[in-house]
Amino acid sequence: MAEPDHLKRKDTAPIVFVARALRDFGDGFVVLLVPFYLAARGLDAFEIGVVATLGLFGSALTTLAIGWISQRFDERLLLIAASILMAATGLTFAISEVTALFLLMAFIGTINPSSGSVSIFVPLEHPLLAGSVADRERTTTFARYSLIGALAAAFGSLAAGSPQLLARAGMTEIGALQLMFLAYALLGLACAAIYARIPRDGAHAAQTRPAPLTRSRGIVLRLAALFSIDAFAGGFVVPMLMALWLLQKFELSLASAGVFFMATGLLSAISQPVAGWLSARIGLVNTMVWTHIPASLALIATAFAPTLELALALLLLRALLSQMDVPARSSYVMAVVMPEERAAAASVTSVPRSLAAAASPAIAGALFTAGYSALPLVICAVLKIAYDLTLLALFRNVRPPEEMQA
Repeated sequence: MAEPDHLKRKDTAPIVFVARALRDFGDGFVVLLVPFYLAARGLDAFEIGVVATLGLFGSALTTLAIGWISQRFDERLLLIAASILMAATGLTFAISEVTALFLLMAFIGTINPSSGSVSIFVPLEHPLLAGSVADRERTTTFARYSLIGALAAAFGSLAAGSPQLLARAGMTEIGALQLMFLAYALLGLACAAIYARIPRDGAHAAQTRPAPLTRSRGIVLRLAALFSIDAFAGGFVVPMLMALWLLQKFELSLASAGVFFMATGLLSAISQPVAGWLSARIGLVNTMVWTHIPASLALIATAFAPTLELALALLLLRALLSQMDVPARSSYVMAVVMPEERAAAASVTSVPRSLAAAASPAIAGALFTAGYSALPLVICAVLKIAYDLTLLALFRNVRPPEEMQA
């Protein structure tokens, strides 16, 4: 009897986990260093918001392109190419002194201004993971995938304090920041080497060769529209802008910001396996909704917190809850589409998220500059609550295979 496809590709998931750990570690410190680095280069809050917008908008376009060409090329080769682009991004930020090049590389590169993995890697990694396990193990696998990414990003956030240590040792501030971008470039090269270890038959199995959206088109487009609302809301409080908000309102230092964002990352990481456990008991859609709404209420309270200590406490509470929907969402999309349409579904649901999220950082930066620093946090929370309630109304009866079997 022939082996099930997921057994043929069981070695793929550990490789993806290791590569994600490396690139999320890099994202963890780069997302905090970029606003400080660009501010040191003379850019104001609005211009830094534009950089974040370009990063998300460019990510949307490259993700769309990846979803299209993944039907023609091996995901393994595309992941290697994406890793080389990551290396080029870090190198450009490290050696360039031209603002236009920062903007260009933010657009075409892999700088990730948001929390979580919103990048060209998503439509390539998700189908590989979903195809490497049985249905009943899918959400747990995505929870591990998210856990590893969150832990790596948390320790990356802690590493964001390295430039201050290097500066105390005699290095200039700019030089120390440039060294961190060089480290990001080296992580990209390491990811390329790791992705090269994916078994050649771990990508396009004959039975699940990627295909365009056909039978799954309707549900994917509805999910994509909803996810775009969530992403547009999240763009108002991407870590890059939250670091800037804490700096401007409470004068939080770079080293303190690194420690704080490490703590938020650890709390997000802790929540990932809990999300897998919870979804097995109340369902994927309920997990997405009923963990998200309390997180949004905590964000509204943060906007009006009178002290740094209270603001940080509320943001830590939000961090514990706000990312529990990530593995549930990823698993849900892979579950409700045809196996051969998973790559296209991952791309189509990711692209609107990136496009929608691309508009809001620049708006948030403009609001910061105009003195309305609390408004982006409130807008984000209200929109996310509206998204959650709509998702529950439309999809609570659309169940993945393992829930129907149970």
